[in-house]
Amino acid sequence: MEVGADTVAKADRNFDLPSKIRTSLGFPSPPTAPSNFLKTCTRFALCSVPGNLGNQLEAKLNKPSLVHWMCYKKTENWFPLWIDLNMLMPIGVDCWIDNIRLVYNRTTRRSSNSPGVEVRVPGFGQTYPIEFLDINKLAGYFYTMVQHLVNAGYVRNETVRGAPYDWRLAPNENAKYLQMLQDLVEDMYEQYQKPVYLLGHSMGCHYVLYFLNHQPQAWKDKYIKGFISLGAPWGGAVKVLRVMASGENDGIPMLSTIKIREEQRMMTTNPWMLPSESAWPDDHVFISTPTFNYTNRDYQRFFSDISFEDGWYMWEETKNLTSDLVPPGVEVWCMYGVGLPTIVRYIYDEEFPNGDPVDFAYADGDDTVDSYSMGLCKRWIGQQEQPVHVTEYRGLAHLDMVFHEKVLEQIQNILEDQYGRDGDSNPEPLI
Repeated sequence: MEVGADTVAKADRNFDLPSKIRTSLGFPSPPTAPSNFLKTCTRFALCSVPGNLGNQLEAKLNKPSLVHWMCYKKTENWFPLWIDLNMLMPIGVDCWIDNIRLVYNRTTRRSSNSPGVEVRVPGFGQTYPIEFLDINKLAGYFYTMVQHLVNAGYVRNETVRGAPYDWRLAPNENAKYLQMLQDLVEDMYEQYQKPVYLLGHSMGCHYVLYFLNHQPQAWKDKYIKGFISLGAPWGGAVKVLRVMASGENDGIPMLSTIKIREEQRMMTTNPWMLPSESAWPDDHVFISTPTFNYTNRDYQRFFSDISFEDGWYMWEETKNLTSDLVPPGVEVWCMYGVGLPTIVRYIYDEEFPNGDPVDFAYADGDDTVDSYSMGLCKRWIGQQEQPVHVTEYRGLAHLDMVFHEKVLEQIQNILEDQYGRDGDSNPEPLI
């Protein structure tokens, strides 16, 4: 069941999505190509699952109380919850946090919306909720990729489709969405009489993996042509520890990290994305403070020390959903960026957890996720009958995976069954 998010007097913001969200003025312009998709029997349709914060959400209010008298208490119509740029206003962020927050029940281990708030995911099966995160088309995400494929002959909402979801919730609380995704894939198969490619970006790759791990092999053999994975944090993301400890405003100065932390702690997807015990060395320190160094064996103490005990229960419920990295059972293209300094340890002073980190330790990665975590898809080579292809793009940042021309060309080659022929499985390093 989908539990929702919502808005602040009209508020909405983008924090876990990598910080470089492009405005419409900055979009790369994909090259044009002949439109001949339906005439080309070797092409396959695509269904994309976005990352965390990667699609629009809408809300409707009938609230019993308000955190501020300027917040909306009741709305007759659905309105944008993510993204509504009014959330950047000082009062707006308080309203927005109260609207988008989840209430976690430790007994049932399930989440519910803030009292009096309904949330829905608009446009399932369509691309507009993932192309732009706001109705004014300022915060672009999948637009460049979709337009590239349209220029190559694909058709929006037909041969290239989106599968947006309530990204606040881990898949164990999103059963309705997973059924809708299955129905969408089957509908696309019936329409084109061909299996479908699934594409995920960032956390969306974990959603795709969870989905595939819960399908019979016979179903996957019939309906899924392959899985394209972009920038997947297969071993978790170190950044999540900072998000939950002291908050992360992605460089937006008018948003207090401590205030935005209130919302970021309410999402069960954040504990789900913690660095996994099975993937990281036991002695790797993720958070260093004057009194304690936290490894992946210290999560219970971590949640206690930051006064967020609910986070421990969320992690206990989600830690095994995908951390064992069971092979998906379909052909895989695992693509990610390398060669950029990426934080793998946050160093705090005595103000922890209510102050920002004072220093960092870095390793190789895509500036958001380290290459060790993203490269864990290599484990699948030889673990499943289906091929596993790994492409590392040197110098390519996390969000740029959905924008860069070389990545888009490789995706197009995969969809056109050119991989290994016209496609390049090992692109030249990007500068």
